[in-house]
Amino acid sequence: MVAKRSLRSAASTAANNNTIAENLPRKRGKNEQRQTLSHANNTNDMKHAQNDPNEDSEKAYWLFKAEPESRIVDGVDVRFSFEDLRKVGQSSWDGVRNYEARNCMQRMKVGDLGFFYHSNCKAPGIVGILKVCKEAYIDHTAFDPKHPYYDPKSDKDKPKWFMVDVEYVRPLKRLIGLHELKAHLAKHNTNSPLSDMALMRKSRLSVSPVKEGEWRFILELADKEVDGDVGPEQE
Repeated sequence: MVAKRSLRSAASTAANNNTIAENLPRKRGKNEQRQTLSHANNTNDMKHAQNDPNEDSEKAYWLFKAEPESRIVDGVDVRFSFEDLRKVGQSSWDGVRNYEARNCMQRMKVGDLGFFYHSNCKAPGIVGILKVCKEAYIDHTAFDPKHPYYDPKSDKDKPKWFMVDVEYVRPLKRLIGLHELKAHLAKHNTNSPLSDMALMRKSRLSVSPVKEGEWRFILELADKEVDGDVGPEQE
């Protein structure tokens, strides 16, 4: 299942959140405290890069899939790329209609980091990093008949669909394609850090957990030159 995002949703979120605050990393524990929030300048990529996601081991990590190429659903283009997120800075991640993906979002905390994965395209793969800036809340798009992922069975009194807000952090140094991840897994099998990765086991899940070892391995992989010429693979 591919994440249900659209430029219309992102634009609406951006317009309603001109003063959205950037949440500092949140430590987990009995005495955890929320940090003071301040708005991030979403055009300042260098500032984001200085906050290296590879250094904080107290965060949880996730993978978010979205479609970078146009696809019309009920008259609405659901395309939403990493570049689109960069332009708006911060956006809700709405339209997810899979229980397992929803459950992942309900476990997310402010400051958690995620890979932005381009899906359902010619070159699927991980292109960048985002950060959770608002924890799970009711996905109102499920009640909107005009939304491409309207759910007529969704009850406002007993909502079943939720979303989080995310913000742009930085791109990876290069695309880590699905073909490259599969090739590494095939070569190393159970010795691969990716042997238990949810992306590889549940390829249709639009939001999935990423273990810290998987996260660090992929960041290291992004710093390396491509080994061999493995062609792109369509999901």
